[in-house]
Amino acid sequence: MRIVVTNCNTTQEMTEEIVRGARAVAGPGTTVTGLTPAWGPESAEGWLDSYLSAAAVLDTLRTYDEPYDAVVMAGFGEHGREGARELLDVPVVDITEAAAHLACLLGRRYGVVTTLERSRGQIEDSLETAGVGRNCAGVVATGLGVLDLHDTDRTVRAFVDAARRVRDAGAEVLVLGCAGMTGLQQVVAEKVGVPVVDGVGAAVKLAEALVGLGLETSRAGTYAKPLAKQRVWGRGGGASA
Repeated sequence: MRIVVTNCNTTQEMTEEIVRGARAVAGPGTTVTGLTPAWGPESAEGWLDSYLSAAAVLDTLRTYDEPYDAVVMAGFGEHGREGARELLDVPVVDITEAAAHLACLLGRRYGVVTTLERSRGQIEDSLETAGVGRNCAGVVATGLGVLDLHDTDRTVRAFVDAARRVRDAGAEVLVLGCAGMTGLQQVVAEKVGVPVVDGVGAAVKLAEALVGLGLETSRAGTYAKPLAKQRVWGRGGGASA
């Protein structure tokens, strides 16, 4: 089985970290390939970054010509999953909804621990669209930017503090709200005392299950194939602020 994992930003080091986490949980016989968009934001933090990231990821998947059986979209709360499902003929699993769905199997209410405060609205909207928003006890920000997560000690302290706050608000299960947090689930679970779900791991296992069961995206309506028409993609303009 071949799974492609798409980073939502252009930071190659983050792609490599995500792939390490995905390979750690992948079953025997599953290969994981990471894709980094050639253009877009270096980190997705806010509505503008998210929409730009979505277009870049779709462009990356559109032009990737190696065979694969499923796609994992590794951007928590980012846009693009519905477009990818229209575009591709393989299952597409988004880490946001994958983590939330698994969390709902472990407790009645879950909470999300994420990076910046500005990401909360996108995550809440994504969970509502996925049909699991009503089970969310809250989305709590650590105040750390995506590119700050390399500082392990600082990251752990911030996440444990935020995790305790959302646990005290009623969360029985926690979800790590950023692909760059892969690997933190065990230490956070030990310190906070509730199960912690990592979205990358959850998405990889769900992708394996869908492929193993022979299930594909429904074309009966919402995710019907895109209408045949001319579409002009980006011309490769220069970088801007």
